[in-house]
Amino acid sequence: MTTLPDTLPPLTTLTEDERLLRNSVRAFANAEIRPQVRQMDERQTIPRVLLDGLFALGVMGIEIPDEFGGGNARFFHATLVVEALARVDPSVAVLVDVQNTLVNNAVLRWGDEGLKSRYLSRLATDTIGAYALSEAGSGSDAFALASRGIERGDGFDLTGKKLWITNAAEADLFIVFANVNPDAGYRGITAFIVERDTPGFIIGKKEDKLGIRASSTCELILDGCHVPASQVLGEVGKGYKVAIETLNSGRIGIGAQMIGLADGALEHAIAYTKERKQFGRPVADFQGVQFQLARAATELEAARLTVYNAARLHDANRPFLTEAAMCKLFSSEVAEKITSLAVQLYGGYGYVKDYPVEKLYRDAKIGQIYEGTSNLQLQTIAKQILGKD
Repeated sequence: MTTLPDTLPPLTTLTEDERLLRNSVRAFANAEIRPQVRQMDERQTIPRVLLDGLFALGVMGIEIPDEFGGGNARFFHATLVVEALARVDPSVAVLVDVQNTLVNNAVLRWGDEGLKSRYLSRLATDTIGAYALSEAGSGSDAFALASRGIERGDGFDLTGKKLWITNAAEADLFIVFANVNPDAGYRGITAFIVERDTPGFIIGKKEDKLGIRASSTCELILDGCHVPASQVLGEVGKGYKVAIETLNSGRIGIGAQMIGLADGALEHAIAYTKERKQFGRPVADFQGVQFQLARAATELEAARLTVYNAARLHDANRPFLTEAAMCKLFSSEVAEKITSLAVQLYGGYGYVKDYPVEKLYRDAKIGQIYEGTSNLQLQTIAKQILGKD
């Protein structure tokens, strides 16, 4: 049995490799992403050349072993990468987040050797993945799936419709959940790896969203697409375990996205209050503004600690269910609050698209919705602290 350390690494102390990784991603984001942020938001797309740059940077396969061309790093590294990207553009951050914390993690945890050898090198080098769980009638109740898998021949025919699937427009690989035995309830849910060009697998409507607009969100139509049994991820009927474990990790990734987003908004706000003058003085000289910025910085640091703590627990193989829920809940609230403050401090300029903070304000709202709403996180936390099943 592995002996775990009695204490976790100091939360705010980064090792040299962690600091180098964060700084390299920040440099890439500033040089390659920042000049394109507004255009990507307006066109609702991320250019392929930028996606290729993310693969070249090595951030699309952070935890994938080096034998498959991945970074052979830890979950905490993925958290740092998502945070650093979200500071500039949360749309790019969520693409990388889904790739690492949901898709790659699920294949690493649940894939057999055949699936790992077939897909991990692709995911690390040139293939974007998507995670298809949500449906119109199964949001917070993620296991009320209407999609079905009917056994036929050497595999299953999948039918149904998925909604709000992040990365769907760019992805060539999808983890799709369907129920192969509805009479068994959630115990019939099974996870499948489906390739984009599978007959009967259709990318449907792309959603026109409030925020993170460059990140694609589409419906998927399963029109009897046949998936071989060898493409089952985990075991038949164990899809609910795949989903639960993966989403618990993914919530830490959303927390990282939210603290990065909030950090970017706060940086913009601080810089602008030093430049904007009222009554002959920079508004940063006024105590009322100083106190608002001080409180925002304090709340951001607190949110960052919840995210880092959950990620460190994850890497130490310790329970992190409650901490993941807490970090997503709190960081998403802090992100909405800080981006709202940034818009306020910019005054009229904060409300127009010529300045960056209105976009970050729009981007922040989704943090309280996807990968488990805030009410769902509160329910999870309450069950844990009250000792209820």
